Amino acid sequence: MFIRNAWYVVAWSEEVGREPLRRTVLGEDVVLYRKEDGTAVALADRCAHRAYPLSAGRLIGDNIQCGYHGFEYDCEGVCVRVPGQNRIPQRAVVRAYPLAEAHRWIWIWLGDPDRAESTPVPDTHWMTDPAWDRVTHTRLFRCSADLLHDNLLDLTHEAFLHQSSIGDEAVYENGVTVEVDGSVVSVDRFMPKCHPSPLFETATGITPPCDRWHTTEFRIPSIHVIHAGVVEPGGRREDGYLLEVLNAITPETETTTWYFYAFCRNFAVGDESVNDLLRENLGKVLTEDDDALALQQERMATRPADLPDVLIGQDAGVAKARRIMARMRAEESTGGHA
Repeated sequence: MFIRNAWYVVAWSEEVGREPLRRTVLGEDVVLYRKEDGTAVALADRCAHRAYPLSAGRLIGDNIQCGYHGFEYDCEGVCVRVPGQNRIPQRAVVRAYPLAEAHRWIWIWLGDPDRAESTPVPDTHWMTDPAWDRVTHTRLFRCSADLLHDNLLDLTHEAFLHQSSIGDEAVYENGVTVEVDGSVVSVDRFMPKCHPSPLFETATGITPPCDRWHTTEFRIPSIHVIHAGVVEPGGRREDGYLLEVLNAITPETETTTWYFYAFCRNFAVGDESVNDLLRENLGKVLTEDDDALALQQERMATRPADLPDVLIGQDAGVAKARRIMARMRAEESTGGHA
């Protein structure tokens, strides 16, 4: 079901501290905490003794102690103390997960640990670049990760689901160009001489007409970076009001998904009134998406197996991404390399 040999966002850097944090990722319960030197640690959230959650325990130095019978584990998941006896059973071990921390996100690797070190985490430098400002959200969506991937690759839904904020008819009136580079699928939509979306007009003050675009870059299987913006008609994209919208999609279970969101911009940097405007309105956008995809998940659960989706031209990116993900899942299931 899940592609495991990949980095997934598991938490914001500021979420993880000296209090154990529980999070479920790709169906696995994980406990996160920081060592005394600030390094983040991730272990399976299940004591080897009687499966009590380690997240309900406490930290002792850099180790975590089970709150049920006091088994103590180091940062590699090896039990180093059993109260009441000197002998530590060989099997008293819990899994330790590779982590990487960059630009306010902590990434976790749940696949073959030998492959983690040679695989860089995706670039999200806009989250800490002082030339950019950003607003952020975290949501647990009531749908599978696959539905969220489809949603982000086919943004025509903006014209109908988000009419009051980021969408209008210009989105579906202009087609898409799709490119594939290895496991990256890019879906570009250029909207010339149109009206800015309602939210963008308010945030930027740009007057119509303008040229708009958004390019969804899906770095399979875990993050979509949407490069977007507006500029005067005929202007260069790099000279416009620019957005880098980061959408980190991390499956919790087969039907629930963590959504880590950062809306980064190169204009009105430091303007808290714009931050407030965007935070409120984009929060509503995410709620609209969650409500719609929860309904879709519900209907798909009862849909006959012989009744597949009807894809159209706007779904070219969806179709290509689905094929790549199916191949990666198949290769992992047979022990191959994606």
